[in-house]
Amino acid sequence: MDFIKPDINVDFVNRVRLALICSLVAALAGVGSLVIKGGPLYGIDFAGGTLVQVKFDQAPDVGEIRSALAEEGMGSSVIQSLGEDKVSIRLKSAEGQADTISDDVFAVLGQRFGQDRVTLELVEMVGPQVGADMRRKGMLSILYAMVGILVYITLRFQLRFALGALAALIHDIVITVGVFSIFNKEFTLPIIAALLTIIGYSLNDTIVVYDRIRENVRRMPKEQLSIVVNNSINQTLSRTILTSGTTLLVVLCLFLLGGEVIHDFSFALIVGVIVGTYSSIYIASPILLLGGRGKAAARASARQG
Repeated sequence: MDFIKPDINVDFVNRVRLALICSLVAALAGVGSLVIKGGPLYGIDFAGGTLVQVKFDQAPDVGEIRSALAEEGMGSSVIQSLGEDKVSIRLKSAEGQADTISDDVFAVLGQRFGQDRVTLELVEMVGPQVGADMRRKGMLSILYAMVGILVYITLRFQLRFALGALAALIHDIVITVGVFSIFNKEFTLPIIAALLTIIGYSLNDTIVVYDRIRENVRRMPKEQLSIVVNNSINQTLSRTILTSGTTLLVVLCLFLLGGEVIHDFSFALIVGVIVGTYSSIYIASPILLLGGRGKAAARASARQG
C-alpha cells in the first residue's frame, strides 16, 4: 500500500542542518532541566517507598481510592488493581516509616469505604539501597541494549552505519528523558521498559532505511551518496508514515483510555515514536554522509551484503 506517491522527492538531506539545530535545542532543554532539578524525578521503584496491598469486600473504584488518598496528601501514590477485590498502593516514604504510612492508608480507606470492608493484607518497604540497585540495573539494561545494537549493525552493515544508528538511539533517549524532566514525570520501572521499547522501534525504522540505501548503492554505484540517501528515505517514506502513524494511534488510545497505571508509559511511547521516526530520517541516515569516504564506505557495505 502506497500512502505517498512513489515518485515523491522531498529534499531531506539539505534540511539536515536545520534538523540538527532543532535536535540540539531540544536536547539542551532536556539536559538543562535535568541539571536544574538535580537529575530525574525518580519514582518509588528507584527512590524507595512502601507497598501496601489492600483487600475489599467487593470490587473497589480505583478512582475513588486515588481521590481519597489525594485528599490526605498522598496523591503521588501509584494504585494498581490486582483483580476484582484487591489493589496495590505504592507510596514514597522514608526508611522506617512503612508501618506509619500503611496505617495512614488503612485509616483513610477505612473512613471512605468502611472499616469492616477493608483488610490490610501486605506491607513491604522498598529501601533507598534497593531503589538505587534497581536504578543501576535499569541503566545497565539500556547500555547493554545499545552495545548489542552496535555489534549487530556493524556485522550486518558496517561500522559507519552502526554509529549512525547508535547516534539516533542516543538522540531518542536523551530527548525522551528530557521531556520527562520538563513535564515533571517520574521515572519508574515501566518507563525503563518504555525506553527499551523505543530503542527497538527506532532501530527497526532505521534498518529499513539502511537496507534501502544499501540496495540503491548497488543499483546506482556512480551516483552521489547524498542523492542515494535522499532517494532511499523518500522510497521508504510511505512505509515509515504508515507504520509510525498506526503505532502512534494505538499508543494515543492507551494514553487517553488506558488509565492512570499506564499513563506515563504510554506518554513515553508517544514521545519515542515521534522522535524515533524523526531520528531515522534526520540523524541515522545523514551520518553516512560525514567524511569524504562516505561513498566508498557505503559501497563496501553493499558489496559485503
